Amino acid sequence: MSRATSHPELSVQEKQMTEAAQPSRLVVTQDSRLRLPRHIKLRHDQGRGKWLILAPERVFEPDEISVEVLKLCDGERSVSEIAQKLAADYQAPVDVILTDVIAMLQDLADKGVLKS
Repeated sequence: MSRATSHPELSVQEKQMTEAAQPSRLVVTQDSRLRLPRHIKLRHDQGRGKWLILAPERVFEPDEISVEVLKLCDGERSVSEIAQKLAADYQAPVDVILTDVIAMLQDLADKGVLKS
């Protein structure tokens, strides 16, 4: 391999700078304990008759099930505990609920709406 096409190793300082510049992705698991950050609010808009997630320069319109899940995201309950409560409330299999809840929460976490 010639020097022109090889990739020189990054120095320790360059690696640290590169890692610091990349935002870390929150990965939602059944053990995650999630909540809305202080700057993001879940509010009911009386005029529209809809729930909204209000974030800086963004607004999301969650569906009814998402609202129920988000109301339970208090930073205390695990995702598994939330799924168990919903499964009991809706008389549905907990494994199906857990899979759906993790997928929905991961989508919101990827949008920056949730934190652990």
